[in-house]
Amino acid sequence: MTRLLIVEDDRSLNKGIALTLSHNDLHIEQAYDIATAEQIVSSQKIDLIILDINLPDGSGLDYCEKLRSSSQVPIIFLTANDMEPDIVTGFELGGDDYITKPFSLMVLRARVMAVLKRAASPSGNKITLGPLSFDFAKMEYYKNSQPLLLSRTEQKLLKILVSNPGNILDREQLIHKIWSQEADFVDENALTVAVKRLRAKIEDDPSAPNYIKTVYGLGYMWSERQHP
Repeated sequence: MTRLLIVEDDRSLNKGIALTLSHNDLHIEQAYDIATAEQIVSSQKIDLIILDINLPDGSGLDYCEKLRSSSQVPIIFLTANDMEPDIVTGFELGGDDYITKPFSLMVLRARVMAVLKRAASPSGNKITLGPLSFDFAKMEYYKNSQPLLLSRTEQKLLKILVSNPGNILDREQLIHKIWSQEADFVDENALTVAVKRLRAKIEDDPSAPNYIKTVYGLGYMWSERQHP
């Protein structure tokens, strides 16, 4: 059974979300603060987290960053913070979607189901390139047989690049593929940061990358050249 965790301190809203989503044959867990959320996540498998940013005992952004050090569970931010820098930060920290209040419960339900569908669908076959090994279906990534921990954004970026070897992908195209519905709220700096972080993890020398090439004035390209 698919398990969702709602972390929202507004009890009425939390209950309303739970009632709306329970009609989709989902098991709902509820928390009103980060401490309770941590207990739930540590004790059972959670398939998606709906996470408020402003919580009584801390920031949902900080909790997301902490989670991303050990887990790739999909996260949908739910918040009244609708400023562009807040939205960009949410995605940079590994959020999969960002919904601002007030919102329609029906729209929330549709976006929850869309994120669950993306998380459940196989992303492709295993790819080995020199010291790099990527299994997108299992979300397992290795360099020199050592595991790499990639954020959801980094995984999406990597998948798009390796699926288009030798092709130049312009920045706008990448932003829309990675952030989809939220692309209009994401500036190019978010893509620059994602590329920089991904290079730091897979390249031997990020300042002289072998794999993720910058095509100045156009975008990025995954090198077709094999490496020893």
